[in-house]
Formats: sequence, C-alpha cells, structure tokens
Amino acid sequence: MYNNENYTNSGNYYQPSVSEPQVYEADLQEAGKPKKQKKNGRAGRFFKKTVACASIGLCFGLCAGVGIYAVGEGTGVFDKWQQAGDVSSLHTEQFSPEEIQAMVDKVQAMAEGNGAHNTTNITSVSSDVTEVVEKVMPSMVSIINQYSERVTYFGQPLEREGNASGSGIIVGENETELLIATNYHVIEDAKKLTVYFIDNTEAKATVKGTDADMDLAVIAVPFTELEEGTKNAISIARMGDSDSLKLGEPVIAIGNAMGYGQSVTGGWVSALNREVELEDGSTGTFIQTDAAINPGNSGGALLNVNGEVIGINSNKIGGTFVEGIGYAIPISAAQPILEDLMTKGQGEKVTDGTSGYLGIVPQSVTEEITELYGIPKGVFVSRVEEGTPAAEGGIRQGDIIRKIGGTRISTAEELRQELGYYHAGETVEIVIMRNQDGEYEEITLEVTLGSRP
Repeated sequence: MYNNENYTNSGNYYQPSVSEPQVYEADLQEAGKPKKQKKNGRAGRFFKKTVACASIGLCFGLCAGVGIYAVGEGTGVFDKWQQAGDVSSLHTEQFSPEEIQAMVDKVQAMAEGNGAHNTTNITSVSSDVTEVVEKVMPSMVSIINQYSERVTYFGQPLEREGNASGSGIIVGENETELLIATNYHVIEDAKKLTVYFIDNTEAKATVKGTDADMDLAVIAVPFTELEEGTKNAISIARMGDSDSLKLGEPVIAIGNAMGYGQSVTGGWVSALNREVELEDGSTGTFIQTDAAINPGNSGGALLNVNGEVIGINSNKIGGTFVEGIGYAIPISAAQPILEDLMTKGQGEKVTDGTSGYLGIVPQSVTEEITELYGIPKGVFVSRVEEGTPAAEGGIRQGDIIRKIGGTRISTAEELRQELGYYHAGETVEIVIMRNQDGEYEEITLEVTLGSRP
C-alpha cells in the first residue's frame, strides 16, 4: 500500500487532496499547447530516404551490370550477340531456354556472393550401396553344415556332431547342377549340407571339389532340388579383378554373419598382398579390409562398388583376436582353382559295383589332431591290408593321402567319393605325405585300383 499523505482512501480507490487538481490542471494545460515543429522535419526525412533508395538502386544496378558483363565475357555470350547483329534488336529466341537459365543462375549466384571466383568443382562419394546390394544379393547364399568330427577326450577317440553356419556365392552351373563357391572349412566334415537362397527356400547340396590348402570348396545343388520360383530369383555372381585393387578403395562384404542370415558391412581395402601365417604353419596372401567379417561370413563375397566379386571372405584367417581387420582370398588367385573344382565329378559315377578299391583303413586328420601331433591335414592311413592295390602301389601305414587323380582331398569321406569315379583296373596318381626322419615329405605314387572283395 502507498503511504502518501496527499492521498486519502475512499472506498476502493484513492482520491487526491483538494490542492492536487490545480497541479494537474496546469500540467494538462501545458500538455495541450501545440508543439513547435522542428525545422525541415518531415521534408528532410523524406529527402534523405529518397536519396538512400536511389543510392541503393544505383549500387545494385552497377553490381548487376558488372555481373552480367563478367558472365557474358566468361561464357562467350557477347560474341554470340555480335554474330547475331545489333544488341538492341536481340530476341530471346536466339538462345535456348537452358542457356538463358544458366545466365540467370550465374547472375543470381554472383549477387548472393557465390560468384564466378568459385572455380572449385566439389565431388563426393556416395555411401549408399543399396542398388549394388540389391543387384548382387540373388547370387548370395547361406550354408548350414551338419558335421561329424572325431575328437580325443582323455585319450579316447570320440565322434562329435554339431552345426556350423557359413556363406556361399553362386558362381556357375552345368546341365544338372547349380555350383556354389565357399571356404573349405565351411563344409569340412559335412554329413549334410543345406543351402538357403534369397527367397528363403532351402535345398540339399553335395561337395563337388575342395582345396584345403587354399581353403576353397565348390558345392553343388541339383536343379531337381530347386523350385521354379527359386530358379527365377537367383543369379550368378560377376567376377572382378583383385589384381587391380588399390589401397583405400571402398569394398562391401556380404555373408551369413553369426548364422542370422545375410547381412551387409562396408569398409576399405586396408592392405594388398598381406602375408598371413595360417594355423598349419603355412603362409597365404590375402586382401586385408576393415569391413566386419564375423563368424558365418566365411565363404561370402567381398565386392567392389560395381558389385563384382573381388575376394572370398574368411573369418578363419586372423581369428577373433583382433578387431577392424578382416581377410579375403583374392578372386584372381581363387578363380582358376574354383574353375577346376567346378569340373570335378563331371564324369559318370561308377554304379555297377566295379568302382576302384585301395585296401586301406582311412581316418580324417582333424585340426585337433594336427595341433596335438603335428600331422599334416589329409587322410591318415591307419592300416594297409596285405595284398591290396594300396600295398602293391607303395602306400604305407602312417602315410597322409593329400591328392588322388589331381583332386585334393582332406577327409576319408572325400576319398571314398573320389574313388567312386574310377573303375577297377584303372591306374591313378596318388600324392602322399610321408614321415622321413621326423620331417614330412611329399611323394607321388601310381596305384592300379582293384575290385572290392
């Protein structure tokens, strides 16, 4: 509340004292007197505004004129005007709409401060690879391997079964089969292989050929296993040239990561011709990339931005001990091997009971056996029957069979399958590894196959 003695409270409002109205009346009279106008007030302000507007317009006109002159000189438009005759008689019909629009755009850019002085061409690399992925995905497959392997538990050999997931690339076909490339370790010790296609259909596959040293394999799906819709949905991948790759080039990895289905990751070529020591002590040369390659990606494609396969991914190389480093088998090195594996088994399999016979008891050399005893991977000859083709051909107990007829084999099952293409009486070349004074040496033998007793 105010505490002013000149005011008295009457009801809900304040009233001034008797002498207060005289003061207010004098103030009101003074306020009511007309005020003197300042000299040159409105006229002066109008004149100044007019001059300012004219100055701004003149400045803009000069800038526009200079801009048009610069554009005309830079684009050669004035030369065209001179060729057409008097400028005053110029008509817009002598220029295309595109030329006129270009002139307008350049003048506007100069007026906005982005004029002809900016001569740098800006380029960018799009990170959108959806079109590439959409084009190549029909040639990618997922693989489930139901395997059986022998392990040693407290000195006792046991057989262990399990499932493993991987990826594959459709690389070709013949008259009866669809051919798929993958890593050897993806289909190793397989009892049953199941392939899943882009339309989520599945089909059984068989091993066509393998190269364990290069960690490559080709599996085949009979066309009779495929639905008509699947045949229309899938496609064959296009091969690229890994020899032409450059450091820093963008790449795309596609595969069945973690067994969850196809996924896409991207990265760059981190290194070329990278030498990596493998688990068996050998050395391989690979493409190194920072694209994520996880378990299940093995056998999948490493692609360039054109959608061409330039490598076959392998999670096995380097393992899981590092992050941001993935490896792929260069396609230029893998393609000749894959083409050879694709032709395996083209001959008819012997079905009349006269297939070739060796006379040995074979055992697959697993990774665990290799680590424990230092035995090379292949088919271990645990026993040779007396008087059999194997004994007569020079095969001994303890030998490791690596090739038969030029085909690399790594399991006892692969050996049995390969023998099924030879008739009894045929002579076949067999490559073995033999322990000589603690060192394994490669020996080539010629063995004439017999008939199974």
